[in-house]
Amino acid sequence: MWNKEIQKVLGKIRKAIEDYDMIEEGDKIAVALSGGKDSVTLLYAFKNLQMFYPKHFEFMAITIDPGFENFDKEILNKIARELDIELLIFQGHINEIVFQERKEKNPCSLCANLRRGMLNSIAKENGCNKIALGHNEDDVLETFLLNLIYAGSINTFAPVSYMDKSGMTAIRPLIYVPEKMTKAFVKNSDIEIMPKVCPMDGASTREYTLNLLKEFEKKNKSVRAGLMGAIKRAKLNGWEEK
Repeated sequence: MWNKEIQKVLGKIRKAIEDYDMIEEGDKIAVALSGGKDSVTLLYAFKNLQMFYPKHFEFMAITIDPGFENFDKEILNKIARELDIELLIFQGHINEIVFQERKEKNPCSLCANLRRGMLNSIAKENGCNKIALGHNEDDVLETFLLNLIYAGSINTFAPVSYMDKSGMTAIRPLIYVPEKMTKAFVKNSDIEIMPKVCPMDGASTREYTLNLLKEFEKKNKSVRAGLMGAIKRAKLNGWEEK
């Protein structure tokens, strides 16, 4: 699928990939496919990027089924068939572990750790050396503000992270792509995405921080660019000015 929306996304993805050397010749990359707008956009972008990118790479999709109500595997299978890519769906039992057995009051951290461990194992078993995650520019800024407000630290996640235990490398090609751009792509391309299935949707501290960022933007249209610039100038967690 090629349209003006995917063209815009691809431009930003390619810049991120080249700025932080995310893809090397011969890589096999596992795209973490949740079925949301960001991971779906990333999957379509990789299919297009693979056609012309000078460094040859392979990719597949891996989904962790968390066991939440309304999780629809057929939506994911349909996308995989349309793009003609391999998709593995792994039953993760996250809902059972996090919400039913442990009844976590703050479940997001445990949920993320469980997903990460499963993704790393499945990707490695299938010959992948990298995992592509769908964190977008909004996620970068939200994480920066979360750390600042709640942890008293100045940090955000890295564009590229090597994980010693698994030997996998996590890459985040969407770090320059604002959330509104992935929304526009799936909407204007008429792509069905997974409905929100997590019980914490709309109730987490991350949601609060997202709304805070939106309020900042109402008063200062350049706040997003200013925060991204500050992150790069400070060289936070592998970031640097390009």
